[in-house]
Amino acid sequence: MSENSRAVIHTIKERAGELYSEIVEIRREIHRHPELSFQEFQTSALIREYLLKLGLKIEHDYLDTGVVALLEGNGNRNRKSLVALRSDIDALPLQEENSHDFCSVEKGIMHACGHDIHSAVLLGTAAVLSDIKEHLSGDVLFIFQPAEEKAPGGAKLLIDAGLFRDYNPSAIFALHCFPHIQAGKVSLHEGGVMAAADELYITVYGEGGHASAPHKAADPVLAAAHIITAVQHLVSRTASPYEPVVVSICSIHGGNATNVIPGTVTMSGTLRTMNEDLRTQIQTGLRETVESVAKALGVRAEVEIVNGYPVLVNDPETTRALRKALIDYFGVDDIVECEPSMTAEDFANYLHHCPGVFMKLGTGGNNQDKEDAFLHSSMFDPDESSILTGMGAMSYAAWKWLDKSVGSLQ
Repeated sequence: MSENSRAVIHTIKERAGELYSEIVEIRREIHRHPELSFQEFQTSALIREYLLKLGLKIEHDYLDTGVVALLEGNGNRNRKSLVALRSDIDALPLQEENSHDFCSVEKGIMHACGHDIHSAVLLGTAAVLSDIKEHLSGDVLFIFQPAEEKAPGGAKLLIDAGLFRDYNPSAIFALHCFPHIQAGKVSLHEGGVMAAADELYITVYGEGGHASAPHKAADPVLAAAHIITAVQHLVSRTASPYEPVVVSICSIHGGNATNVIPGTVTMSGTLRTMNEDLRTQIQTGLRETVESVAKALGVRAEVEIVNGYPVLVNDPETTRALRKALIDYFGVDDIVECEPSMTAEDFANYLHHCPGVFMKLGTGGNNQDKEDAFLHSSMFDPDESSILTGMGAMSYAAWKWLDKSVGSLQ
């Protein structure tokens, strides 16, 4: 590690430490006033105000909510590099059950996925990098993205609105809270790290009748039961055992009496894969299986598959280089390997346009193994010290990427 890198690390750590209390208060203010996807007006206003105080250039509004801002560094204008840093800002429709004095005051809405932490981390990163902008060999694009929790997701909408036509980042970085990882640690994985997630909607049409005479009806309930069982063969008999695939039917509705066979049954669920080719294959197989089983049992079925977020694939070369840089910053013990997970994230859409890395930020404290501490729980309660870790990771990643002015962490 060069003397210049050591000096920058020292400066980032010192400045992040000075800002920590202020950024924690900002996190708590965002947490008190969570907003659902596409409704993040108050959150966007808070973010915009803070960035303007730092002197950043607020770019034109791509969407009704969310903020995109540019920090201009000190690079050679004829050979300018740009790195993008992203945070999501929306909350979830959950009633918080924690007991802090900064708990959500919005009934039925809570930051249960850590987007308040992500937003605070990125604001802190903007403050840190603003203080060392003369040492940045390029520009930094800050993306405070709305609607990660609601398909089609804010990432796709920002891209469709022209974000990557107006800017051409050489890399993009993001992080996400993970409570099963100890606070103070950052976890990385090369390649596929989060799954594609598709929504499944199945309607079985039969012919209703009296329960005492099922032979005179075409029973969609029986057919639905066979369909639920049959689609599981797509995992065990279609996909390789080395390929992660999940098919889950999570809801079934039909009928409202004990002695009436209904005319229709509806089901919904999810398909999750880590391979785009296999994703297409399973979708085709699922349609054929559902329709064939229904036909064999004398009913008819319709399948609707709503494509969700694609597979999130960390660029291997960039991930290896980032791991090396973060080991320099934190030390080898605090940078750990993570297993891929079948959850989904719309950050995947950015990675179709430029290389990047999605980091997992440890937010687990002494209660990290408790079930109620998990993401999307009404008692999700991340360790706020992770904010300091996140500020350091994002700040140093951006500086190091721009250091060579050609988009390399090497």
